[in-house]
Amino acid sequence: MLLHLVAEFDLQRDVVPWLAARGWAAALDTSENSLVLYVVNVERNGKIIYTWKGNQRNTHIGLYDLQTKQNEHLYMFERDLRIISCSVNSERTLLAVSFRQYTEEERVSRLLQSVSKYLTLLIEIHPINNVRVLKAVDSCVRVQFLYPAEGRNTSTKSRLLVVSEDKYIEQFDIHVVADEEHKVVIQNSGQLPRARVVDDLIWAQWDMMEQRLFYIVPKESKTTLKCVQFYPDENFNSILESHLDISVNDTQLKLVNFGYDYCQDQDVASKCLNLQVFTSKAGGLCVCSSLASDIPDEIRYSIYFLHKGYNKTFTVSLERTESHQLKEVAFMNLDYYVAAYLPGQFLHLLNIQHPDLLCYSLFLTGEDARIDMLQNCSIQSPLMSTVLDCHVGSMYAVSISDSALLQFLQNSKRDSERLAALHCALLYFRCIEDLEMQIIWWISENLSTCHSFDPIQEFIIASLYCRMCPETHNLDKLLPYTSLLDWIGIIPGVICATDIISLPVLKFQNSKGFWEKLSSNLESVKYAEPHLHYHNNVLRREWRNLSEEREERTTTAYLRNIFENAKKVLSHLDSWDSEERLVPLFQEEDYQQQLLMGLMVAQLKDHLMRHLQYVGKKKIDQIVLDYVANLLNLVHRIMKEVWRRYELHSRIFCFDERGSTGEFAVFHIMSRILEAANGMCMPLPPGFHTLHLGLGVRCLPLHTLLHYIDNGVLHLTETCVRKLLKDLDDTEKNEKLKFSIVMRLPEALGQKVRQFWNHPINANFIARKYVKLLLEKLGNRQCSRPIPERLSVPVEFLPLNYLTNMLAEIENQGVHPYEKQGHVNVRFVEETALKHTMTLLGLKYS
Repeated sequence: MLLHLVAEFDLQRDVVPWLAARGWAAALDTSENSLVLYVVNVERNGKIIYTWKGNQRNTHIGLYDLQTKQNEHLYMFERDLRIISCSVNSERTLLAVSFRQYTEEERVSRLLQSVSKYLTLLIEIHPINNVRVLKAVDSCVRVQFLYPAEGRNTSTKSRLLVVSEDKYIEQFDIHVVADEEHKVVIQNSGQLPRARVVDDLIWAQWDMMEQRLFYIVPKESKTTLKCVQFYPDENFNSILESHLDISVNDTQLKLVNFGYDYCQDQDVASKCLNLQVFTSKAGGLCVCSSLASDIPDEIRYSIYFLHKGYNKTFTVSLERTESHQLKEVAFMNLDYYVAAYLPGQFLHLLNIQHPDLLCYSLFLTGEDARIDMLQNCSIQSPLMSTVLDCHVGSMYAVSISDSALLQFLQNSKRDSERLAALHCALLYFRCIEDLEMQIIWWISENLSTCHSFDPIQEFIIASLYCRMCPETHNLDKLLPYTSLLDWIGIIPGVICATDIISLPVLKFQNSKGFWEKLSSNLESVKYAEPHLHYHNNVLRREWRNLSEEREERTTTAYLRNIFENAKKVLSHLDSWDSEERLVPLFQEEDYQQQLLMGLMVAQLKDHLMRHLQYVGKKKIDQIVLDYVANLLNLVHRIMKEVWRRYELHSRIFCFDERGSTGEFAVFHIMSRILEAANGMCMPLPPGFHTLHLGLGVRCLPLHTLLHYIDNGVLHLTETCVRKLLKDLDDTEKNEKLKFSIVMRLPEALGQKVRQFWNHPINANFIARKYVKLLLEKLGNRQCSRPIPERLSVPVEFLPLNYLTNMLAEIENQGVHPYEKQGHVNVRFVEETALKHTMTLLGLKYS
């Protein structure tokens, strides 16, 4: 199962034994139609309020503390009542209770028409003392105490929200006094001060952790979502307004997280608006709604991503259409994801941070979607990553199982599933080392099975994103989180329609936390053109231009600054310990890669300076260096893991034997890393090309090796070529390999390494290149450079004598093509030509 549930509270486990020990559990085995033990509320501090019937059918109220794992008896009514709503203040001195006194039938039979059906009481419970009637009405009432900020002394005043079925919400201010015996008494003898918070609402949800009230009021032709924020200083303000295109035909008031009245929920759940609001720590605000569908085997639900400015409506074709099993979609808040769950059908994890591409949301069916502990939809999310099963009376901590996610990743056959699982593993779990290792192993096995995305690119970009973004506010809006620009795939059985919606209007000043982050998200949506995320288009073009103009610009101040950036990155790299040196990457000069490193530093710094001026230049410099250094370390991490997996050793550069199967696999992975790096225009660690070429020499046949070199897959490096020329003996096969490599060397690199191969073939190559350059320069301008003295060797071979005489004549005319390449001794050329000629004739030379 992908979702992992841990029971933090269970009535049967945590309450029943406590009741039994005190002799209060005898009445719990009553008829199946009588609910005698159930949860009625969950408070902000994690305390759970429940009620049960005692031996004499008395109605008791108890409290369970999740932190101390202790139960506490709060109050007892000497009557058989059905508790509708209950709340206790943070000091546990006051208890608000709403219950139904009589049913309509009972009132008629007892001739009690003048007696109110529902009663709401405020009770002093520390110690048990006075009882005050707040409401005596025929409409249902819910109660909820406000909780102050932690550490704030509010023992002299409590605030209570009273929610009426008549569609209004009031706030009662309750002042108390404590005498010397710590007895708490309500101070006002008359009517308690009250203030009207909301009128004419049709739906409301309480956010106990952040003390926020979301509610919906019908406004002309649109439905308007609003939010009231309650502050520790006893004030409250309307802080948000957003228009939603949600049809509300029913007049039944729907309340979410205002306690759990089970009987009422069972009666009217199908008639009420199934809607919930979820927030995330990163400033995400989502409205989840289950929609009616005219087609029996279809389920429709809609997610309003208010922080992104669009709405996605999903239509799911069900695999099994037994009507008696179909229920409404249940929604769960997992912070980074919103879960839409239909038992026995599907589990849809919708990405809140990055909902633009559907491939970043996990859609599971069958066994993958099964949640054993949740077999019905009577669930609520009173806290983030928490689910309360109302019927069972259990509260679970919900998280995504990393082992189940890896299993799903390994078993997935579709790119959409692989990409969603990969994205979840990297960004939801935040770089857990063991998980990261297993992902790298999966990537090494599935490089050829992913067709619509490059798993190496996605791994590097997503890992960089989750490493860097927590450091600085708003950095997540400037750094890329994916290598994909779009995705045109489909999810079988799911149709998604996207609609642009108006952004919410916020009304607050100097508010921190969630509202500040939401405001920042909305600002980024407004000014997202040009796109805020860093792109490599300019980097690629500048790198190509500088690479082609190397000779002309090697001394410019601009290039000196670029290479200074590269030096800072290399010095900023984490030290590679002995275990990491298992991969023989060398700290060597690599002009192209250092140029790319320096350019990336410069351009990323410019990008961040345009949007993060308030952070400061010093901090931005640090962020940029960390980003590029982490990029190089991630490539090295991939190399280290595949090196360890295929059990390679550091003696890869012994060219006298062929490579193993494991080496060939690593060579293939390195080729894909290179392809991914070229696609993203990102630098590679020093020595990458040397190691890649060394593995290529060991693993590939000569014609394939040369094909890879000619097509730019393998790059000739001084370190590898020099070792190749020095270490390999001059057998016929090795001569052919060396000569083929030497022929392909760039001129500057060739002059450095050819001297390490003392062989007639190499000398012949040098001589032929010298003659070719001489002949190409025939007729060019005269050179005033003095001709060096030469010693002629008489040779009885007329063609060679004629060639040397011609070269001498050309040289006497002042043509010297090696002005830039340096001096070439003509005697050496003559001897080389003689050796080559006699070799071709089969003659012995002495």
